[in-house]
Amino acid sequence: MSNQNLRVVARFIALPNKVEELKALLLSVVEPTRQEAGVISYELLQNQSDPTDFTFVEEWTSAEALETHLNTPHIQAALGKLEGLLAAAPDISRYNLLA
Repeated sequence: MSNQNLRVVARFIALPNKVEELKALLLSVVEPTRQEAGVISYELLQNQSDPTDFTFVEEWTSAEALETHLNTPHIQAALGKLEGLLAAAPDISRYNLLA
């Protein structure tokens, strides 16, 4: 089984005293992103055992749709507000579905 859709897992770890700020910032991009062309699914998760750990699980129709997303005003604005909220650099990985 092959699928040309692109999957993305993007993990953000908040500083312990910035969990609510990061959560609000990440939540602010969910609805605008779900309206974009090329998005199939866009979910934000928070780790039950570690509330500083947030993960986006995304599916896009193509790499081009993802690149367009990364350059939207709402994503660029959010990226500009990450400084001082994160304990480490974001871990963003792209995947192809194998089975």
